[in-house]
Amino acid sequence: MNTPAPLDATALERALLPFGQSTMLPRAAYTDEAVFRWENRHFLSELMCVGLSGELPDPGDQRAEAAGEGSVLLVRGEDGAVRAFANTCRHRGHELLPCGGQTRQGAIICPYHAWTYALDGQLRHAPSYRDLDSDEWGLVELPVAEWHGLIFTGTGAAGVTDRLAELDEMVAPYEPERLRIAGQHTYDVTANWKVLAENYHECYHCPSIHPELCRVSPPQSGQNYDKPGVWNGGSMNLRDGMATMSLDGTSNGVPLRGLSGATLRTVNFLHIFPNLLISLHPDYVMTHRLVPIATDRTRIECFWAFAPEAIAMPGFDPSYGVEFWDLTNRQDWAACESVQRGLSSPHALPGPLSPRESGVYSFVTTVARGYLGSPAR
Repeated sequence: MNTPAPLDATALERALLPFGQSTMLPRAAYTDEAVFRWENRHFLSELMCVGLSGELPDPGDQRAEAAGEGSVLLVRGEDGAVRAFANTCRHRGHELLPCGGQTRQGAIICPYHAWTYALDGQLRHAPSYRDLDSDEWGLVELPVAEWHGLIFTGTGAAGVTDRLAELDEMVAPYEPERLRIAGQHTYDVTANWKVLAENYHECYHCPSIHPELCRVSPPQSGQNYDKPGVWNGGSMNLRDGMATMSLDGTSNGVPLRGLSGATLRTVNFLHIFPNLLISLHPDYVMTHRLVPIATDRTRIECFWAFAPEAIAMPGFDPSYGVEFWDLTNRQDWAACESVQRGLSSPHALPGPLSPRESGVYSFVTTVARGYLGSPAR
């Protein structure tokens, strides 16, 4: 990355001052369309989570997702591998699937003129054409990688395992690739994606808007991880007598089999830059996938995954985790939408960071360095 964003460099340098002296990003980072286009071209095209492996369980499963400046078609092949293609037919450019659409079939078929491709992207049939080279006119394949049940695309996808090596030892005991999705919500939030990420990185606001969360976890507990770059995050501890994050602190599931000791009393909140939030609980894993739609609009896909043995239990009900976080999410989204409205004022100025917002500082400095044309790490 070496093309700076269309932002005032001096304002970005203030965001990069040492913690305790710095300010937030300039207002235009959240409101300017040119900045949003730059982010799509750089941040979101370099590495982006586009889905969960559990959404494509079987050969022939296909799903289209927004990704940077375009959209990507994800396909589970007959060999079990996930492939990613530009979501555009080689004939006239029609989308192979609409964003958010999914299907299961033994071929990729354009709905416009029925050009048909194999699951590996090679052209198989073009009505009324003869002797088209299947290699020349196959779909454009894009880099893709699976990591612990998460699917990434972008120019940096091939190296995602190395880039997340430090995070692997934290995530691996939770075995997210083994868990099964038992709850899902999609939210349409009128706020910039960075406002949502910043909110995720601090509990300074928790006493004000999250009474339910504060009942099960002290808002000043845990620690923030000083990992600016491809990932950062922090943790919170459960109160004595609380088994998990639910409205009454009880669990209807089972502890994840790879956990022991302190991990059974801790919830980790991790952010893989730019758009994936992973929350690791003692008995479930929650993910938020941020899909930037516009400068002031983000779609959020939230999944709750539990151990297979929990789901197999008679009477298992995932709502204890889903309802808790749906309530907490909606409290957060309302606050974030108010922040976005406030930032729309020409009088909004970058504010200072609280001593309890070191996680926000880590995220903001990652973004600011990227805006200036430097790699995150």
